[in-house]
Amino acid sequence: MATLPRSSLRLLRTAGFVSNFDRFCIAPMLVLIGPRLGAPLPTVVLAASGYYLMYGLMQPVWGVASDRRGRVWVMRVSLTGAALAALASALAPDAPVLIGARALAGAFFAASIAASLTYVGDTVPVAIRQRPLSELMTAFALGTAVATVVAGALAHYLSWRLVFALPGVLAAYLVVALRRLPEPERAPSGSLLAPFRVVLSSPWQWYVMAVAFVEGAVLLGFLTYLAPALEAHGVPTTSAGAVAALYGVGSMTAAQVVKRLVGQWSAVRLIATGGVQITVAYLLAGYSQSTGALVVVALLLGGGWSFMHSTIQSWATALTPTARATGVAMFGVALYVGSALASWLAAATAQAHDFRQLFWLAALLTAPLTVAAAVGRARYR
Repeated sequence: MATLPRSSLRLLRTAGFVSNFDRFCIAPMLVLIGPRLGAPLPTVVLAASGYYLMYGLMQPVWGVASDRRGRVWVMRVSLTGAALAALASALAPDAPVLIGARALAGAFFAASIAASLTYVGDTVPVAIRQRPLSELMTAFALGTAVATVVAGALAHYLSWRLVFALPGVLAAYLVVALRRLPEPERAPSGSLLAPFRVVLSSPWQWYVMAVAFVEGAVLLGFLTYLAPALEAHGVPTTSAGAVAALYGVGSMTAAQVVKRLVGQWSAVRLIATGGVQITVAYLLAGYSQSTGALVVVALLLGGGWSFMHSTIQSWATALTPTARATGVAMFGVALYVGSALASWLAAATAQAHDFRQLFWLAALLTAPLTVAAAVGRARYR
């Protein structure tokens, strides 16, 4: 079977890495940025909130543009805007400018990951598609881990402005480098709303979006509270962030295993294995919030993400081939909305430091999530 050239996959991995680095880099720096700009923490937090909001809202916009104009075109245009927004973030003289610049960065960086996944869906046969998707997941996880660990250190010892400038420089490089990436063939998209009609008329698309919504809550929403759980027990912020970053290590390691198991294990078995890891992780987190326990939890959650999410993601790329980018984008919207809603609803529980109940709830939600994903994938043809 034909597969994706290594040079093309390397460019897609870099685009995903940069996008995730930029998305996760601000959280470790919020406390530092406030005093430097003379703004209180709640004001600076708006820079992160605005980014996440625009990142989610722009998913379907870039999806439609990708189906109409092409995957590479969307990546190059969006990364041009992302490079300028990152530069504006690095040069922001005050909090309002920073908030606006970060919102724009979220809007532009939102295209890279979905376009990379769609490109793989267009060019790699479904039977072996999860292998390159696992490599993309590795790059995405690496971007998350590096941002979590490195951003705080760079901001503390050098400057927070440098952290925002780095993904901007890489985005500018990709705008030029992506000229070498051939545009895959795609079906004509018709009217502006045609891709949405195709996607939203598919019952399986709705099913997978519902799965993604719960998965986002479990794997991204509750994950937010690993570091705060440690900090509530007196662990320094830097150490707590390093433990949370092990999620990326677990994801990268497991992605290499998944890549070798594709074709040997069924999709249902991969989903079930991921679900078991996630369930065990949250049960352990509920039992103990010690540093040692949450190190294991972070690694298991990363492994569960690679086993479960990469399999469901591969499934999502096959649902609506004639509007693949829009379908993947809507999958992303469900995932990010689920994560945002879960983290928001859990905030009061976390503020009361009742992390035991929070993590056990996540374990409880993982059971029906795993069953729904596995049964649905088994019945899908």
